Amino acid sequence: MSAPRIIEAEPLTRETFAPFGDVISTKGAASFPINAGRTERFHALAAVEALGEDADAIISIFRGQPLEPLVVDLMERHPQGSQAFMPLGEQSYWVVVAPPGDFDADSIRVFRAEPGQGVNYRAGTWHAPLLPVGRDADFLVVDRRGAGDNCDTVDLDPPVQPQ
Repeated sequence: MSAPRIIEAEPLTRETFAPFGDVISTKGAASFPINAGRTERFHALAAVEALGEDADAIISIFRGQPLEPLVVDLMERHPQGSQAFMPLGEQSYWVVVAPPGDFDADSIRVFRAEPGQGVNYRAGTWHAPLLPVGRDADFLVVDRRGAGDNCDTVDLDPPVQPQ
């Protein structure tokens, strides 16, 4: 395997991440009061995609372990549905993505998600597996359940090293 290709991380914002999906965060999001003004609702921060026959959206919890050393050698995509990750604690994590379609290693981008920021990968967006920073972390995950093959993978050579 070749030496890793180093990719500098970008700030994770709604604008920079838009080609790949949605940033799930209250920061800068519109809201309105509900429940007699006792609750602030940040409405429709991401859209769930569940494509194909007999598909539905499910909610799970994933517990991720950090990579030591941080070298990404695999990317995956889910062509039949979106996949959202929302950290359940005050945890940063790496977001490594490439646009939907035929995989293009030259289009890989790296973001560092701060505590309180989630992501929703659009259907078909290439992404690395869960990459918490420094310690194990739990994430609320919303994705598709249903018939059909919904996970494609590609090995990276050279691998990617986020910084």
